[in-house]
Amino acid sequence: MPNTDLRPATGPSTNHAVSLAYLQPLQDVLHARNSSLEKLMQHVGLRHNAAADVMPAGHYLQLLDAGAALFDDPFFGLHCGEKTRLGAYNVYGMILMSCQDLGEALHQTMRYEELAHDLGRSELLIDGDYAEYRWHSHFPQASRHLAESVFAGIRVFADWFAGQPLPPGELRFQHNAPTDCREYLRVFGAMPAFEADCHAVRFPAALLRLPVPNADQSMASMLRQHADTLLQKKRQQTLPDIVRQLRQLFEHQLKSGELKLIDAAAYLQMSARTLQRKLAEAGTGFQQVLDQTRYELACVYLANQELSLTDIAFLLGYQEQSSFQHAFRSWSGVTPGQYRNQQRQTF
Repeated sequence: MPNTDLRPATGPSTNHAVSLAYLQPLQDVLHARNSSLEKLMQHVGLRHNAAADVMPAGHYLQLLDAGAALFDDPFFGLHCGEKTRLGAYNVYGMILMSCQDLGEALHQTMRYEELAHDLGRSELLIDGDYAEYRWHSHFPQASRHLAESVFAGIRVFADWFAGQPLPPGELRFQHNAPTDCREYLRVFGAMPAFEADCHAVRFPAALLRLPVPNADQSMASMLRQHADTLLQKKRQQTLPDIVRQLRQLFEHQLKSGELKLIDAAAYLQMSARTLQRKLAEAGTGFQQVLDQTRYELACVYLANQELSLTDIAFLLGYQEQSSFQHAFRSWSGVTPGQYRNQQRQTF
């Protein structure tokens, strides 16, 4: 099955953060145990800027592990995920409540989840009668509490979202199985597989068509415009300077033809070796930034029905439309035409 989401960042970064709203499940678990976020932070020697609306992702991972150790709870991540509520997702959560069905909600998750956190990114694959949701962690070395909190939250929230208990899916985790696995049966209704190639759950694709009860679409367009503005602002703030400069260069120059590394370095007034070194220090590479920029621009262009696929290929610096179509399919798992049709149906 193809990879349908290019948007995840290339790897963990000191810029990665979680919104304070996303900490709500953790705070609820701590409150139930007569503790608090402040006490747990003091326990691990962390201090948080009260004026900030985000927390470094690394601090959040420390808190998950510290909570598990402090309360001797081997399933601390699961128990945090069980406490997930709509408010943990901020504007993105409001957008979810404007979706017609679960399929649209998952597509909006892929588009907006970074407004809630930079812990990882979602991917949705369709394979005949089955769908598979995958979650790609930005922190593959993190303990299992991170992935388990994410999937427990998805399980609880999906049931609430659909207005009915959903059948258990075929869940699998990348990490090893703990000694006692009975808690997974209680939370997920089925035993996960372990030591898998990715964190994922497979389920009948028909579930994607389940309607969202009381979906309010009256504010959908305004909410998405606001969320897009927040995303753009966030990405500009968190990108390393060299990545931001290179992306801006691509955005202005691609329509004149594809830039090579040596050409981009000349525009940025540095040697090709220096550009490569700075990108490596930022955790990425020249081709990755080029592909990411092209993908995001392609999605914007495809939303404009007046632009033909040939026009879009030209704007992205491709000499042939077939090259653009091949690249877009490798990024998204669908052809540009299929993507355009999906977006037309969604909006």
